[in-house]
Amino acid sequence: MRALVTGAGGFVGGHLLTHLTERGDEVITTDRSTDGLDILDAPALLDRFRQVRPEVVYHLAGASDVGGSWSTPQITFRANAEGTLNVLWAAREADVQRVLTVGSADVYGKVTPDELPLREDSPLRPTSPYAASKVAAESVAQQAFLGFGQQVVRVRPFNHLGPGQSTRFVAPALAERIAQNERDGAGELRVGNLSSERDFTDVRDVVRAYRLLVDQGRAGEVYNVCSGRAIAVSELAEAMLELSRVDQRLVEDPELQRPVDIPVLLGDASRLNDATGWAPEIPLGQTLADLLDNMRSRLG
Repeated sequence: MRALVTGAGGFVGGHLLTHLTERGDEVITTDRSTDGLDILDAPALLDRFRQVRPEVVYHLAGASDVGGSWSTPQITFRANAEGTLNVLWAAREADVQRVLTVGSADVYGKVTPDELPLREDSPLRPTSPYAASKVAAESVAQQAFLGFGQQVVRVRPFNHLGPGQSTRFVAPALAERIAQNERDGAGELRVGNLSSERDFTDVRDVVRAYRLLVDQGRAGEVYNVCSGRAIAVSELAEAMLELSRVDQRLVEDPELQRPVDIPVLLGDASRLNDATGWAPEIPLGQTLADLLDNMRSRLG
């Protein structure tokens, strides 16, 4: 399969490239940080698509910083909504067979315990500018299917983590502080909101789901990608402390709090499992160990 990956230079993109290559796919990449192509430049995007003529497109590019979106709502919205519009338009014009668009479980927003686990037909109540931009991007993708008959599959990944992830996210941020404390001999691990619960999946399991859905998913459908288990950030932090090489204790830092933090995100991946047989394979303990080892290497 000849696949083009937008946002290939990012955290998920790197793992997806590895997986697609291992599966024998021919992979073409584009990313603003490597080849300078901006998904907001629609003519240039179309030229690229026509030049490489992919059979499928994995659309990963866009703004991914949830916390940062509060101060850059316009930039975030354009990158995610207009960027998705441009990718889908270019794919139609270049006769791409299928497109997978990557959304986010943040679109579900605040939920009550009786609404858990979240299914694909759960209400969308975005609370951050980032989440609102992802709702808009999903609408663009759904219109491409309904209005143009385009073969689009949408995914809503819940929290995913693994080696190489940006420290804008909770697990790698904790891993960085732990590794720094190991290096410097410090004993305090600064943390933000520890009560939030999240559904964590290893990024290597997530990209495996993406390829399965490109191959077996139903066009026009949306699929949760999640483990089906919610873990408190406090439990995640304690698990990472157990992997530390020096004694450390948790210290709450008000500066690490977000303006709005969703208390619980827990998903149901039954639709994905029914369509592809996918299930997570990598245990959380292994993910955290790999993440921490990677962070130690990054810090030298």
